[in-house]
Amino acid sequence: MFQNCDGITRRSCLQFGMGAALGAGLSDLMKLKVEASTSPSHPSARAKSCILIWLDGGPTHYETFDPKPDAPQEIRGEFYPIATKTPGVHFSEHLKRLASISDKIAVIRSIKHNQGNHGAGNHYMMTGAPPRIPVGCGAFVSFHPSLGAMTANERGHQNGLPAYFSMPSMTRSGGPSFLGAQYAPFVVPGDPNSSSFRVRDVALPKGLEQKRFDSRKEMRAALDQLPRFRDKASGDPVMVIDQYYQQSYDLIASPKAQKAFQVQAEDDKVRDQYGRNSFGQRALLARRLVEAGVPFITLNEAGWDHHGNLFPALKKRLPTFENTIATLIEDLDERGMLDETLVVVLGEFGRTPKINKGGGRDHWSNAMSVMMAGAGTPGGTVVGATDRQGYSAVERVLSPENFASTVYLKLGINPGKIIYTPQGRPAHLVSDHTPISELMG
Repeated sequence: MFQNCDGITRRSCLQFGMGAALGAGLSDLMKLKVEASTSPSHPSARAKSCILIWLDGGPTHYETFDPKPDAPQEIRGEFYPIATKTPGVHFSEHLKRLASISDKIAVIRSIKHNQGNHGAGNHYMMTGAPPRIPVGCGAFVSFHPSLGAMTANERGHQNGLPAYFSMPSMTRSGGPSFLGAQYAPFVVPGDPNSSSFRVRDVALPKGLEQKRFDSRKEMRAALDQLPRFRDKASGDPVMVIDQYYQQSYDLIASPKAQKAFQVQAEDDKVRDQYGRNSFGQRALLARRLVEAGVPFITLNEAGWDHHGNLFPALKKRLPTFENTIATLIEDLDERGMLDETLVVVLGEFGRTPKINKGGGRDHWSNAMSVMMAGAGTPGGTVVGATDRQGYSAVERVLSPENFASTVYLKLGINPGKIIYTPQGRPAHLVSDHTPISELMG
């Protein structure tokens, strides 16, 4: 089981995520208002869906997309740079598949911020907003809606499926904050690589026949006609709970929802290409969810907090991991879906320049790399640069706000929107809603 330096495991993420989703006062959720500013949506908006691959713990930029072969040994590390399909651009040696399709992807090398611990860094990159108060490394904080929750709020669900999924758990700050629990992600904690994989809430419980199920639904509808439940102005929490019941009914009744989760129905060759492992099959499931009309899917992949044993760990993990990402991009492209699907790969920060005594790198928010593909993102693009030794972003320096604004605009959501808390307090969706122009296509 992967865990970070703060000892947070995947199981803890799921448990805390459920609590965060229900943290807002249910009686206030119905009062939420979202208003648009006068700025129009960007004309380049074209993504119907986003698959965000979150490398929890903070992946190293040196051993992935920003190698530094001319730096001293204690900085450049053990891996060598390799040429990509893009002239003059090099990746680390264990990203061979991604290097071979660099004409389909873009890399941002110059995002930096000042939140150097897991809790704060996660919040900043997942929401586009820095935490309001100092938070600890192990904190699960939700001061602002996440990218996925806001997309769910804007898009709504279709085909009986929730608008926002997270697998196998929710990220620390992947929740809806004051948008309300109905915009929390639908978490799929199971392993699609297992022959016993089954998703909760997409089939009738054993022993419950359709006739009895319909009868229970009708009884609930009759109860809802009582004056207490009809009075929406009362802010009764039942009004919000009803939304969960309706989503469950939709899931069970929708053939498209049933079909989307049937990873076992995929051709064996396709499943092999994605990789017969948990991450590979989750990525394949994400593609199926995109096909079914889900607008936002997060793959929360733990185990990137390499304070020690960095090089043996990455030698083992990177080849299969990057193979899955490359396969996902090529599969989307071959199916004619890449132009309308945004794929993003990132974590909360980069890693320290100097290799520590344990053979690892520590937290470093002065420089990080983010990969992006699809939805009109110009392939073969590298945005910005770090200095010769990778200490800091020095060219085209960008912020998490710029990153979040780019994602929102590609999804057709105005990052300049003003959103209101249930108490009527206004907030910018993104305080600096300037996108990364090189990536807008």
